[in-house]
Amino acid sequence: MAEDTLVVASKLKKYIKDKADMNTSAGALEVLSDRIRAMCDQAIENARSDGRKTVKDRDFS
Repeated sequence: MAEDTLVVASKLKKYIKDKADMNTSAGALEVLSDRIRAMCDQAIENARSDGRKTVKDRDFS
C-alpha cells in the first residue's frame, strides 16, 4: 500500500520554482515524504524517551 504524501505539492513546487526556476517531479515528493516520516519517527522516539506524549520542536534535533 502506498503511503500518503506528507507535503503540499503545490507549495513545494512553487518554492522550488521561485527559488531556482526549476520544476519538481512527483518522485521528489515521495522521497521528501519518506524523509519526513523518518524524521517524525525519530522525534516520536525522542519524546517517548523523555516520557512525553507531545512531540516538540526539540525532538527533531
